[in-house]
Amino acid sequence: MAVPPVLSIEHLTVALPAGADRAQAVIDLSLTLAADETLALVGESGSGKSVTADAVIGLTAPGVRVVGGAVRLDGVDLLGLDETARRDLRGRRIGMVFQEPATALDPLMRIGPQIEEVFVAHRIGDAAERRARTLALIAEVGLPEPETIFDARPFQLSGGQRQRVVIATALALDPALLIADEPTTALDVTTQAQILALIRTLQRRHGTAVLFITHDLGIVADIADRVAVLRAGRLVETGPTAEVLARPRHPYTRALIDAVPAPAPRPSGEAAPSRPPILEVTGLAKRHADGGGLFRRARSVDAVIDVDLHLARGETLAVVGESGSGKSTLARCLVRLIEPDAGEIRLDGIDVGGHDGEALRAVRRRVQMIFQDPWGALNPRRRIGASIAAGPLAAGRDRREVAARVGELLALVGLDPAMADRFPHEFSGGQRQRIGIARALALDPEILIADEAVSALDVSVQAQVLRLLDDLKRRFDLALIFITHDLRVAAQIADRVAVMQAGRIVETGPLARVFAAPVHPYTRSLIAAVPGRATFAGVETPAP
Repeated sequence: MAVPPVLSIEHLTVALPAGADRAQAVIDLSLTLAADETLALVGESGSGKSVTADAVIGLTAPGVRVVGGAVRLDGVDLLGLDETARRDLRGRRIGMVFQEPATALDPLMRIGPQIEEVFVAHRIGDAAERRARTLALIAEVGLPEPETIFDARPFQLSGGQRQRVVIATALALDPALLIADEPTTALDVTTQAQILALIRTLQRRHGTAVLFITHDLGIVADIADRVAVLRAGRLVETGPTAEVLARPRHPYTRALIDAVPAPAPRPSGEAAPSRPPILEVTGLAKRHADGGGLFRRARSVDAVIDVDLHLARGETLAVVGESGSGKSTLARCLVRLIEPDAGEIRLDGIDVGGHDGEALRAVRRRVQMIFQDPWGALNPRRRIGASIAAGPLAAGRDRREVAARVGELLALVGLDPAMADRFPHEFSGGQRQRIGIARALALDPEILIADEAVSALDVSVQAQVLRLLDDLKRRFDLALIFITHDLRVAAQIADRVAVMQAGRIVETGPLARVFAAPVHPYTRSLIAAVPGRATFAGVETPAP
């Protein structure tokens, strides 16, 4: 006799508010999920993945309505329950892990009481029992010193630790179903690997059914038993993960697979001739100081330690490492957004340290930055044409020439020049990142620094932006420093790689050599943590 599924979605249809880009977010979707099984729901942004999860848990956004179908948990149709009954199921029978742990946790509350809220909401145990169960959960998800974590606040934990807290909260009442909505997107590859391993371990321990939402088929290859591919709200393909990845039937699935960055250097032609460096960095150091407060001691962190690097025109150097390795601090020192404590930065042999006023502005015109978050990098109240024009106008260029240049730049990055009068919220994430690239190019720089410029994007959009950056680099003979935590991404664009750990560059060299024969154990650990490396590998990856 067949075991009934934990979750059964039957002909689910979800309508969007009037004026949306389409009438329905999810169209006639049917899926099942068994106990101790992981089903990956994949697709690009806007495909309906998160709306499906919201419909299951009963947290759809205002104006988004379920207009057809059924969602059954252990045979009970959730859509027929009132809000009180649905609320009782959340936490007790359905757990949810969100994409961004920083926004899922209250920044003002200590960790322990936030986890305990689940027990309080469901009237389980007295204060002593709740504390004991919370400490046990903190230990179960692999966090050190549970008593210390219990009394900590979210800002005192790393991104990976905060995500472990969110997982502990989701599993507090041993739910039958866990929904994980892009739970590793904001994490570096080693932390991501740890979180995926943790979810698998806890699933096996508790027999939980896991609905795992992601746009990254590399992650799917590592964690899912089955995969369901959504496109514009419709299910276009489903089946066992190994079968779908090896023999996709739908062209959209094939396109998603082709967009996954392979954990191997891209094929290259003849080596470029050696060119003199445009940028030379020697002995760069930066220490972050925290003056402390009423209840905490002053401390300092060496973010960048004795860094040497060089960069030639027309070359791409990837700087890779985990969160906290010093990559972004290094980038901000190079652009002089923060001042290094020691070392030299030379442009065409000229030391740019100590410059201020007009001299510093001249340096910044030559070195421009593309930031990680295309939403946060743009003023939401300013039209994107004005954002792109701000730099050239501040540099004293003619307003009419700048207006014409804005149109040229938008066309250059693949956008319609008529879009200059729109606001940032009218664009997708990938389009906003193209706008950020156009703004960085507005001052005709010689060096671009891209700080995690594609980490927030779907893999297909990510591939488009990487191709655009590579094309612009070749067209304008730009030097590019590409900062990333993901060696798969570095492999698609870089000529050389510098690996940072705890503020130091521990290994550097041509990308193909570093991938084929990494010298440092930390480099080997980064390569080993690449998601989907066994499925999408182009080279053998060394054991850490």
